[in-house]
Amino acid sequence: MSVSRFKGGLTNTKKTDDTGNLGVPDPTRWHQYMNDFDEYDLADWVITTTEAGTGSATEAVGSEDGGVLVLTNAADEDDCDFLQFKGGTNAAVRETFKFESGKKLFFKSRFKVNDADQVDIVMGLQITDTTPLAVTDGVYFQSSDEAGTLSLNVTKDSSTSSGTVATLADDTYVQVGFYYNGKDEVQGFLNDAKITTLATTNLPDDEELTISFGVQNGEDVAQSMSIDYIFVAKER
Repeated sequence: MSVSRFKGGLTNTKKTDDTGNLGVPDPTRWHQYMNDFDEYDLADWVITTTEAGTGSATEAVGSEDGGVLVLTNAADEDDCDFLQFKGGTNAAVRETFKFESGKKLFFKSRFKVNDADQVDIVMGLQITDTTPLAVTDGVYFQSSDEAGTLSLNVTKDSSTSSGTVATLADDTYVQVGFYYNGKDEVQGFLNDAKITTLATTNLPDDEELTISFGVQNGEDVAQSMSIDYIFVAKER
């Protein structure tokens, strides 16, 4: 298939806008975050760990095509490694995304775990919280120890709507995403197929949120989580 060539350019703005004659789509129309994890900067994250067992929690870029961040825990049950975005040397988490009526929001990530039914994991947008497995506000994917079932949770003030998205397998990547239509639903996706649709009854629309993810052991073994990428985009 040959490429389409738009010699005059392509735009997402009206002709009368300040960027109406720009030959490429106006990037200011969307607030976007993308991390492919070709590199990892410790200063970008607030990290919460429990390290009661042998070893210590580590975060490192792995040798894998496409870039990957590998989280590895210490070796006691409930040892964990959770990250929340802060984007610089300041110690505070940066909450830079908010669900708003009339504004679409997209989240997408690809990740795997080494032992699907012996970990608790979380991946998505949450408020600042040192216990992200029991967060009060957020939209996020979560899987619990002994289950291996990945759910999409929409949580406001500790009230949660939930829909099953996938059954995880050991050392096998899944691509998941959610889409808020700016009105009345949050759709959950697995490998580009819509799997579940949740109402916005518990949408956390009164809180700014941050990128939040991590893994907790379900047994006395050092478990790991590998994150290929994280992407977030919201209409301005």
